[in-house]
Amino acid sequence: MANYLCLILLSFFMLISIAAGTHFKVGGSNGWSVPDTNAMSYSQWAEKNRFKIGDSLLFVYLPDEDSVLLVDADAYNRCNTSSFVDFFNDGNTVFTFTRSGHFYFISGKKDNCEKNEKIVVVVMADRSNSSSLAPSPLPASASSPPPPYGGMVEEPTAQPPPPNGASSRVVDIVSAIGAVLGALSYVF
Repeated sequence: MANYLCLILLSFFMLISIAAGTHFKVGGSNGWSVPDTNAMSYSQWAEKNRFKIGDSLLFVYLPDEDSVLLVDADAYNRCNTSSFVDFFNDGNTVFTFTRSGHFYFISGKKDNCEKNEKIVVVVMADRSNSSSLAPSPLPASASSPPPPYGGMVEEPTAQPPPPNGASSRVVDIVSAIGAVLGALSYVF
């Protein structure tokens, strides 16, 4: 009976970890700070990753020295720290994506933002259910990404969905459920 309980608990935690999104630490070991002049910009880093609904960003910074602002495209382009959608200053900010679209983050210190401490993240639409409703429209100012640092406009390339239209997360969950059922049938 103890083995059965352990197997159920292990299966439960496995399903939770698969269903949960991926956590991305912004800035790696340096955390949320002004990037070095030779370093890749935050937005370049974001373009190299695929973000999905349920994924989250972790911003680590000294709360008395910096903050994170969620802003619209115009405030992002102008480093306008007085116009924001949301303000975070806890030093360990986790922001979870609940919809697809563009998300714009800047430092709460205008000088830091002007030194490229800002990031644009594009969250892919959920294609796992073809009958799902389209995401709510973005405000007009957030409808297109700002030009990357340096002024060149490059649209991120979208990856096509798998040939069968299945979401890898759904496939992972179904596989995990199958593994649990198989293990339970072995126990009994």
